[in-house]
Amino acid sequence: MSTHTPAWTIGVEEEYQIIDPTTRALSADAARLLSYIPSPSPLLASAEIQQSQIEMATPVCHTLAEVRSTLREARQTVIGAAEKAKRWIAAAGTHPFSHWQHQQVTAQPRYQELHQMYQHLAREQVIFGCHVHLGCPDRERAIQVMNRLRLWLTPVLALATNSPFWLGEDTGYASYRTMIWSRWPLVGLPPTFASMADYEGLVHVLTTTGSIKDPTYLYWDLRLSERFPTIELRLADVCLTVDEAVMIAGLARALAETCDWQVQEQIPCALVPDEVIRIAHWRAARYGIEAELLDVFLGRAVPAHEAIERLLTVVGPALKSRAEWEEVTRLVEQTLQRGSGATRQRNVYRRTGQLQDVVDFVVRETAE
Repeated sequence: MSTHTPAWTIGVEEEYQIIDPTTRALSADAARLLSYIPSPSPLLASAEIQQSQIEMATPVCHTLAEVRSTLREARQTVIGAAEKAKRWIAAAGTHPFSHWQHQQVTAQPRYQELHQMYQHLAREQVIFGCHVHLGCPDRERAIQVMNRLRLWLTPVLALATNSPFWLGEDTGYASYRTMIWSRWPLVGLPPTFASMADYEGLVHVLTTTGSIKDPTYLYWDLRLSERFPTIELRLADVCLTVDEAVMIAGLARALAETCDWQVQEQIPCALVPDEVIRIAHWRAARYGIEAELLDVFLGRAVPAHEAIERLLTVVGPALKSRAEWEEVTRLVEQTLQRGSGATRQRNVYRRTGQLQDVVDFVVRETAE
C-alpha cells in the first residue's frame, strides 16, 4: 500500500489536571501556570473550560519520534510551570475525587458562551482528553476518510481508557469521561457525509438556527478542524504516559492512511448501523480492554485482544510503510499486558484503598 503524500502529519493536544500537592485535589491555577510558560514557543499552551486544567499542543510532527520528543517536552514544560506555582500535573481523564461544584469556569468568552448555552453540563465538564490532528489539506478527501475511519474507533477507545473514578467512587467504567461527555449534543459518533457540500449543508442548518455559533462547536469523536487542515480525532482520554499517547497517535495516522487508500482504490465503505457503532463505543468505555469488544464488521462480541489484533492487521501495511510497525505493536502489546490507564489506577486503589494514592501514581506516570 502506498499512502505517502504531503498529508497525514500528526499533532497532539493533551489536557492535564492541575493538582494541589497538599490535598491532591484539583486546583484552579491555569492562569498562573500559563504565566510561567515561555512564549512564543513551538509548543502551544492554553487554558481550557475549567481553571483547574491546562492544555499543551505539539507542533506539526512528521514521525512518531517527533511526536514522542515533543510530548515529552510539553509535559516537562507544564510540569516545570506547575513546580513554580507549587502545583503538580496529572494526566487522567477524570480526577478521582474532586467535585465539579468546586471548580471554576474559565473567564474567556468562548467558555463563558459554552457555560451560558449548556449550563449544568458545562459546570460538570471536568474531564481531560487527548486529541490527535491528522493532516489532510483536501477536505473533500477528508470527508470520505472520516466515513471509513469512524468504523474503527472502538479498539482505539478501549486502549486509551484512563478515567475509572468520579466523585470519590469507582464508576465501573474504564472511561467515565466518555459517559460525562456523551450527554452533550453534537458529540460522539459523527454522521456519514456524501460530500463536503453535504457537510456544509448540515453546518448551515445548525448555524442559521442558532444551534451552534460556528463549526468549532461540533464536538464529534471525529471532526474537520476549522483551525487547521486536519481531521481531528477526539475520543481518547488523556493518556497516562507518553508511550500510550504515541501509540494512539500512531494508530490514528495508520487508520487514516488505510482509509485514504481504500478511498483511492474505490473500495466500498462498509455499511454498519450507527446504533451498532454507538453500542460498541459504549462497551469500550465500560470495559476497556478487560472484556469483549463489539466487532462492528462481524456484528459479534470478540475478546478485546482479538479486536485489537484485527485492527493491527488492517493498519499493518501503513505502519510498515513508515517503519512504525515494531514500535506501535510493542506499545500495544505493552498496554495489553499491563492494562490500560484505568486498570492501573484501579490496581493502585485496590492495594491501598486511598484515592490520594491514585493521584500520586498518576502524577508519577505523567512525568515518566
